[in-house]
Order: sequence, then structure tokens, then C-alpha cells
Amino acid sequence: MNQRQQQKIIPSSWVIAVKQSGGRDYYALYAIDWKHGGRMSWEGWDRLEDLLQFHIPVRRKAGSRKSASQPAAKIAKKALYLHLDEARYEALEQLFYQPFSKSSWRMFIRENSLM
Repeated sequence: MNQRQQQKIIPSSWVIAVKQSGGRDYYALYAIDWKHGGRMSWEGWDRLEDLLQFHIPVRRKAGSRKSASQPAAKIAKKALYLHLDEARYEALEQLFYQPFSKSSWRMFIRENSLM
């Protein structure tokens, strides 16, 4: 995704994916913009406390030059949590890098949020 495309994304849904493997957890944060069909991700945390201290750059309106940062702790209140095993986490990564499809994203979230 280039810089111009990133300026158009205003996240409307947040997903915190927790991959559980070998007794350890791995956290990733996903932002989905349903209107523009965009998505962004931040990955690489082993502890939830570290994720909650991360400041995420968020745009208030499309095309604006300024981006405010918002702590992930504030976003975590309204985020959807998905607890995934390794196979389901790989399916999420594949879905993330495919062309955007609202139906496939909604189906994946519906299937995995019931766990």
C-alpha cells in the first residue's frame, strides 16, 4: 500500500488477534476500513501490556495531512478479540494480503469470534 492509499484509510473496526502456540501468546492488531476496503496491521507483541502501550497513528478524515496518535489501550476497549491457533492465524494472514472482500472478512470474523 502506498502513501496515498494510506491517507484514505480511516479504520472503522479493530481486531486484536491472539495466536496461541506452544504455551505462548503472540498479539497482532488489525485495523479495517470497510468503506474504502483498506486494512493495516501492527504485529510483534508477546505481552498484552506491551501492545496496550503502543501509540497508533490514526487519521481523523480522509486525505488530511495530520495524523494523531492514539494509545492502543483506548482502541482495545472497542476491539474484537480473536483467539486463534496457528492454522487459523495463517488463514487470517492470507486473508489480510488478498484483495479486500467484505464477505470473506465478515465470514472469518463470524467463524472465529464464536470460539
